[in-house]
Amino acid sequence: MTATAHWTLPHALARHARARPAHTAVICEGRRMSYARLHTASNQAARALAAAGVGRGSRVAYLGRESEHYYLTILACAKAGAVIVPVNWRLTTAEVDHILRDAGAEVLFVDGEFLPTVDKVLAGRGLPALREVIRLDGTGSDGRPDRGAGLAAWYAGASSAETALRATCDDAVLQIYTSGTTGLPKGVVLAHRTFFTLPEAMRRSGASGQDWIDWRAEDISLISLPGFGIAGIGWFLHGLCVGATNVVMPMYAAQEAVRLIEEHRVSITFVAPAMLQMMLDERGVSARTFASLRKVAYGAAPISEGLLHRCLEVFGCQMAQIYASTEAGSVAVCLPPSAHRAGSPLLRAAGKACPGNEIKVIDSQGRTLPAGQIGQVCIRTPARMLGYWNLPEATARTLVDGWLHMGDAGYLDDQGYLFLCDRINDTIIVAGQNIYPAEVEKELSEHPAVADAAVVGLPDERFGEAVHAAVVLRPGASASPRQLLLFLRGRIADYKIPVGYHVVAGLPRNPSGKILRRQVRQELAAPAPAAPADAGAGAGT
Repeated sequence: MTATAHWTLPHALARHARARPAHTAVICEGRRMSYARLHTASNQAARALAAAGVGRGSRVAYLGRESEHYYLTILACAKAGAVIVPVNWRLTTAEVDHILRDAGAEVLFVDGEFLPTVDKVLAGRGLPALREVIRLDGTGSDGRPDRGAGLAAWYAGASSAETALRATCDDAVLQIYTSGTTGLPKGVVLAHRTFFTLPEAMRRSGASGQDWIDWRAEDISLISLPGFGIAGIGWFLHGLCVGATNVVMPMYAAQEAVRLIEEHRVSITFVAPAMLQMMLDERGVSARTFASLRKVAYGAAPISEGLLHRCLEVFGCQMAQIYASTEAGSVAVCLPPSAHRAGSPLLRAAGKACPGNEIKVIDSQGRTLPAGQIGQVCIRTPARMLGYWNLPEATARTLVDGWLHMGDAGYLDDQGYLFLCDRINDTIIVAGQNIYPAEVEKELSEHPAVADAAVVGLPDERFGEAVHAAVVLRPGASASPRQLLLFLRGRIADYKIPVGYHVVAGLPRNPSGKILRRQVRQELAAPAPAAPADAGAGAGT
């Protein structure tokens, strides 16, 4: 039997449940769940799913905050052969409707606080494939609200014996929705192998765990990024595969993150730079606060050199930068701790390809470029997606001969370090959350006063980037920043709404009519003379 035969989430969980049954797998809001309990409870939930008609390849959606119940559900789906579809709870009703409908979700798990959204979806066109909605929360045995009581009651009567289904490492297990330049959400399908290939490649290469991203059985890992994205769910699953203890935050708050690090002696975590800034700005923090940390990984947005130096000084631990994408599944490129030295030019780099991965930079004709020349970044990694759900043409454009076209422009130096220059697909990243301009532009253009709009990201000290809109008004029309902001509320998720609105005479476009967003960014970022108070331009709220 090959090593890859054991590269499945059910196998990893069963192994830890046998070897260290009492070891804590998940801590959330003071509740603890051991590996043994996680194993038996997910067996029960898997059998309940099978009784509900869920089988190999079925899509099961989850609309709720992160908790031990979320990860139990993921593992139950894996044991049933189903594919979990996490839904971003920040999305609007229309956005949730699209994901559930596109995925063909047969079962939906939902937190009570998000039931109104589900009710609106079902009251609309309905969801033909959806057979069952299971409320996660309920009332515990002590009469108090219990986040997992509804889930536990649903599977309580099922057997805890292991399921007979045996997944393979190439079976689909996760479908995460991420938009492209069109603004239409696409389901990225990932296999079990996604969460095993990097640790195995590092082991085979003999790479030192201190030089890259690593997960250890003795680690206490803080999961602070949302579980509906690959950063949060991927970090948890990599930790679970080695048997670490995972401290889960239902929603990030800097004060709570600092408290959890101190209380649980957290040793490793992955965060966006804005989250690092928030923790360092908390009153009373010092090097002693973070003494338990051995490694902090960061990524999903640019980091300033000043913030990085402050992190190195206060955290006093190894730091590693990650470059990845949902399509890549796992860490593709890493700037290792050894490169994090004050004054090093490598601090401007994204990093080098992790063991088992490859990088190349190509021109517009697909030819590989030599070191120093800017082109499109491509990654080859065994952790990559199986493809986009029901979108073979989009898959073929992104995944070419095993190479993922990352949508970023950059270059390699003569040592193989990747330096990023710009994002080809113009994705805006606010505190680790991806925002796609075309989606926001489409909604802005629905305003009766707006003739044209371009949405870009501008540097922001707190969140890495902030969303700004350049707006061309119709002749004789007027619209204040506040009016535009209020118009967008309810149409798109709040975190996608621009914080700045700038009225311009026209937008720069290339001969084919595509907006030149780089030029828009440059123009909006340039200092401008003060405008009259009634000019209709400027920042929103």
